[in-house]
Amino acid sequence: MDSAPLWWLTKDGDRDCLELYERHYSAYRYADGRQRKLFVGPGEKVVLRTERGDACFVWRNFIDDSGQTGINCAVFRNESAHQSSGLIRQADAIADCLWPNCRHYTYVNAKAVRSSNPGFCFIAAGWRRCGMTKSGLLVLERATTGMH
Repeated sequence: MDSAPLWWLTKDGDRDCLELYERHYSAYRYADGRQRKLFVGPGEKVVLRTERGDACFVWRNFIDDSGQTGINCAVFRNESAHQSSGLIRQADAIADCLWPNCRHYTYVNAKAVRSSNPGFCFIAAGWRRCGMTKSGLLVLERATTGMH
């Protein structure tokens, strides 16, 4: 794990994080063109940002219609010089403190990312591929720490 903490706790609606979210491939756009003020969605949430606001990570604890269980990485965008896998490992450690022994999971749209190895930064952080959703999204998970 990186020695210095890189994440700062912030809130849904943080302007820097909102701008990062708007540049993320999964950003939801309102059909009527209105501007959003919040970007995470309902449920228990933790929004993390780097000091400069050039990376954002969102944990979300909610009832997922897909049937996935655990704590969801709802948003991760890194435009910083920090290695993505290191940021993910630190975000995992924060989630482990808040939600002990909970599975972490996320979705990756392999068709929407510019990578020949979608989700590689999560894999490098100790996550694994564990399936696909009905809509074709790749599901990645980091099992609970007690299962390692």
